[in-house]
Amino acid sequence: MAVPFADAFGRRVKYLRLSVTDRCDLRCRYCMSETMEFLPSKQLLSFEELDRIAGCFIACGVETIRVTGGEPLVRKEIVRLFRGLSRHLSSGGLRELTLTTNGTQLARHAEDLHALGVRRVNVSMDSLDPEKYATITRGGSLARVLEGIEAARRAGLAVKLNAVALKGFTETEIDDLIGFAHRGGMTLTLIETMPLGEIGSDRTDQFLPLTALRRQIEQRWTLVDLVERTGGPARYARVVETGGKIGFITPMTHNFCGDCNRVRVTASGVLHACLGQENAVDLRRILRGGGEDADLIDAIGSAVSGKPRGHDFQIGPGGRPSLRRHMSATGG
Repeated sequence: MAVPFADAFGRRVKYLRLSVTDRCDLRCRYCMSETMEFLPSKQLLSFEELDRIAGCFIACGVETIRVTGGEPLVRKEIVRLFRGLSRHLSSGGLRELTLTTNGTQLARHAEDLHALGVRRVNVSMDSLDPEKYATITRGGSLARVLEGIEAARRAGLAVKLNAVALKGFTETEIDDLIGFAHRGGMTLTLIETMPLGEIGSDRTDQFLPLTALRRQIEQRWTLVDLVERTGGPARYARVVETGGKIGFITPMTHNFCGDCNRVRVTASGVLHACLGQENAVDLRRILRGGGEDADLIDAIGSAVSGKPRGHDFQIGPGGRPSLRRHMSATGG
């Protein structure tokens, strides 16, 4: 095994979020503009290139790979990538292979994912009201997502629900979301909207701080903070009345970077050591320029060593984003 990747603050990188596409079959209002320009397919990494990058990370101590997008399950023949990566589960090189999805394509892939070693998935679902869901996603079908969740659970996949907190929406949804998640044995994680990419509207009109939402939750439910972590940025609390858990991801109101062990590789091969900073390394150039695995590992190691202490997210005047790139391009 090569030397484990570590940054200047002693944080070892054990978690890779690997994007396979910037495309999505939804247009969520907090994530994208209604009309998006996506990358030409020739600029996307092939499955073989994605697999090679993953192998370099695993060789240097990465234990968890989360496949992301865009919406990863819209990429044609995506099961091929999971089939290739699953060998690292069999060998013990990889502890966990998972993904984040909007759930619209999950029903047709759930059994294959489980067969290839995936044991849990995160499903993004911001509303249980079909009309509100369609409004937030600009035309998405809640019924398809619910079908995907049920198919995942039947296949043996643990499901965690992710919901972005949106002012004017989530306040009236939160009790139903908690009840739905916990009746199904699912954790619900709430996420503050992040200032990534132009979306055609003012993010200050959307932003709902989780400090305020938690106060509302506690008017009905009893929360007990937990010390457990799952390798991500969420802080968890147990709901006494249901026995279920709620996670809080607070990039705006409470910086969660102190023990960050994650990096992201975009579908075009750009390595971002920090979601909230512009620092980047082009791994595709090395791949397609004839570089060896040692060259990739050197470039990754250099990027990780320069990983900043944390992000400095803020929404600018008029709702302008901190960074121009969209979350769908970066990988969720």
